[in-house]
Amino acid sequence: MSLFDAIFTGLTQGAMIALVALGYTMVYGVLKLINFAHSEVFMMSAYIGLMFIGLFVGAENGLLPSSFGLHGVLASHPLVAAGVGTVLAMLGASGIGILVERVAYRPLRGRGKGPLVRVTPLVTALGVSVLLQNVAQLVFTARFRPYPQLLSGTLTLPVIGRLSTSRAVILVTAVVVMVVLELIVKKTWFGKSMRALSSNEEAARLMGVRTGRVIAMTFALGSSLAALGAILYCVDQSQVYPTMGVVIGTRAFVAAVLGGIGSITGAMLGGLLIGVLGEIVKLTDYSGGVDVLVFVVLILVLMVRPAGLLGSTRAEKV
Repeated sequence: MSLFDAIFTGLTQGAMIALVALGYTMVYGVLKLINFAHSEVFMMSAYIGLMFIGLFVGAENGLLPSSFGLHGVLASHPLVAAGVGTVLAMLGASGIGILVERVAYRPLRGRGKGPLVRVTPLVTALGVSVLLQNVAQLVFTARFRPYPQLLSGTLTLPVIGRLSTSRAVILVTAVVVMVVLELIVKKTWFGKSMRALSSNEEAARLMGVRTGRVIAMTFALGSSLAALGAILYCVDQSQVYPTMGVVIGTRAFVAAVLGGIGSITGAMLGGLLIGVLGEIVKLTDYSGGVDVLVFVVLILVLMVRPAGLLGSTRAEKV
């Protein structure tokens, strides 16, 4: 693999990581909470996507019985099946995100002040992560399940040359999602409410912002982005298994912190940097130490700029 191929492959890898990192950065931007269960939402949505895509194209994956009424209804239109399955997976992930926020995080908000106020949600997030992982093992078993190869073709581009269809779709999707997300945050009522809530929750409530609804919608939006990243990731290169969220979730969290957690553009930049760095390292004799180098770079960046590459430091009352 040439350096150019490695960089381009790294961009596609980084785009998938960035889609997951956006969920981390959105929740942190509103609640100042690291939702470590986000990686398991990524994993669960991959199972949901496999279930529906397999249902529509007629692929046997053991998640739904073959006698189910819609089995193979879109077998002659695989791209339509992928699109419909992705939308349903995003809706399912949104539901999981809302449920996690309502059950695990909402009861902890507004419980006074003190050193444990920030530690308790962190421990809860880790507990929810372990819970979802074990639920997936119980329901879907630990068996590795492959995705149908729906985007297995190649494209020929003037400058880049031959490129797999799946990676072209990943790059285009990531760019479109980032632009749409920026417009949502900057131009819509929901985005303004998110920014007001991030700045001062009590003041936002006094101004008529329904904070509970905004927080739930933020979890739903972040989880749907994780679902989109999960489908693209699995269609391109991975099977589904209960612990698949650990590696991608860790890299996405590092990407969010590296770019500046709370910054949408920073999450995209961090994801792309980590993806490219990982692929370049694979060209060397130290290809097994990708994650080690990622964390070394993170530590160095945070030593120089603690807020991340595009993050901003602001004073906080304690």
